[in-house]
Amino acid sequence: MIINEETQKLELEYPCNWCYKVVAHERAGIEIAVLEIFSERAYSLKPSNTSRNGKYISMNLELLVHNEDERTYFFETLKAHPHIKMVL
Repeated sequence: MIINEETQKLELEYPCNWCYKVVAHERAGIEIAVLEIFSERAYSLKPSNTSRNGKYISMNLELLVHNEDERTYFFETLKAHPHIKMVL
């Protein structure tokens, strides 16, 4: 991973492993969303954090992405899922 100093854009060599931090109200919601979206792909889903008040939980989703379009598509698809509150 390299940041181009002229454009300040992230330059990645694909394919590469990418990690999304997925935030929701409950772990089951994240697990359901990830299974629905990535049922045909290999991925790793691991617990990350719980908010101070326990209202939100985050998990790290790691998978192989083949290009920038795919990486962006997965981000947008996760973000649009009704069980998901936020994706980082």
